[in-house]
Amino acid sequence: MNDIIHDYLLKNIPKSEPFFEALEKYAKKHEVPIMEPDSLHCLLQILDIQKPKRILELGTAIGYSALKMADKLPNTQIITIERDEERYQQAIHNIARYGATDRIKVILTDALEGSEEILAYGPFDAIFIDAAKAQYEKFFHIYTDSLAPDGVIYSDNVLFKGLALDMSPEKQRKLRVARKMRHFNDFLVTHPDFDTTTIPLGDGLSISKRKKTGGKS
Repeated sequence: MNDIIHDYLLKNIPKSEPFFEALEKYAKKHEVPIMEPDSLHCLLQILDIQKPKRILELGTAIGYSALKMADKLPNTQIITIERDEERYQQAIHNIARYGATDRIKVILTDALEGSEEILAYGPFDAIFIDAAKAQYEKFFHIYTDSLAPDGVIYSDNVLFKGLALDMSPEKQRKLRVARKMRHFNDFLVTHPDFDTTTIPLGDGLSISKRKKTGGKS
């Protein structure tokens, strides 16, 4: 995106409340990956339109995006998955401080290995994939069946700093994750059952929805 346009969009995103600003500073200081502000703002706006009753988030980290979703959607239940115990404990702490333990459930497990436990909380109106990038396609396969009929799958970081678009042999040999993300993007846009669009904000946010079946409505 043109830098002037990008700077303009960032400037017009509302300033975070002190609680979230503190989480953002902590994430920056400790190199905890959280969503970029422009793609997060876009995701929250779309979720506000969709009004999902239950969201599955793969990749809790310190609970930042789950709390942002809970703040935007006060009537939504969020199930969020984290495999790192230290970050899991941080997320539990942050969620308790915010007073959202009744709306956000954090499960300490690997999203690939603990799928049976996770799927028991479905179906989900929205699934947000923001975990191990090399496993995105596996996540999609595992959790698609738990998506409600009109549900939406959101995938963050699909452009991977633009590296997913660089198909030069040298880059692709060195960057296994970039190659995986490129394959995942190709998988999404050619999927026979889903329509996908990618928004070039933050590190790239893809939105996938089941195709309509049957005759004209």
